[in-house]
Amino acid sequence: MPRIMLNDEYWSKLEKILLQESIYNKRNLRMTVEGILYRMRVGCPWRDLPKVFGCWNSIYKRFNAWSLSRKWINIFKALAIDPDWEWEFIDGSYVKAHQHSAGAASQESQAIGKSRAGNTTKIHLVVDGYGLPVEFEITGGEVNDCSAAPDLIARLPDAKAIVADKGYDSEWLREQITKKGARAMIPGKRNSLKGNADMDWGSYRYRHLVENAIARLAVSGNSNTIRQTEAKLREYGSYSMWISMVTYAKCQQTLITKNNYF
Repeated sequence: MPRIMLNDEYWSKLEKILLQESIYNKRNLRMTVEGILYRMRVGCPWRDLPKVFGCWNSIYKRFNAWSLSRKWINIFKALAIDPDWEWEFIDGSYVKAHQHSAGAASQESQAIGKSRAGNTTKIHLVVDGYGLPVEFEITGGEVNDCSAAPDLIARLPDAKAIVADKGYDSEWLREQITKKGARAMIPGKRNSLKGNADMDWGSYRYRHLVENAIARLAVSGNSNTIRQTEAKLREYGSYSMWISMVTYAKCQQTLITKNNYF
């Protein structure tokens, strides 16, 4: 039996959200979701899914249909309950595209571009103060961080500080953050004329939260198109993180209630 990710408590929360998205509650729904999670975690071809999850083709068709109808992103938004918007952390990461991922028979952009690593796609991720994903953008690998950041920041609610690495060193980006009422905690590059005299390095060290999230969501490129599959895997990959956070918050609330009672 392959290792599964959803215990009974996690599944009870996720199942309600799936049903709200008009996903039919078939007898094997839980194993279908587990099969998608397994495939995301190990990065294997769909055909190599263990038979315990069911027919690989049925699982793939469900995954693809739910992706095209944007049900995964709606589930992601539903699970992102009460984020900590006081701090927002931004970073980007490359994903190597498989040699068969290009040439899709579609007019939609597949977010594949040339970089030093060859054909790559890039995920631009934002996490909250807990290190949980709250927003993201998928682009080709040739798009630098500063080019994708303005649209990403514009979609974020107001925060006290937005933290990013020196790849986002840009005065007009700092101005955009300042106009939102937040502090731009972005170090200057080595050749920067402004310097880093006003940097709060003690707070900047928490930028590892976004790097940790990217590491947890990392998955290798495969024979499917990057735009269609890799982006959706990351939409779904953050669900387990949010489910864990919801469970933790519920436990904390129970403990507080008990302490107040006694």
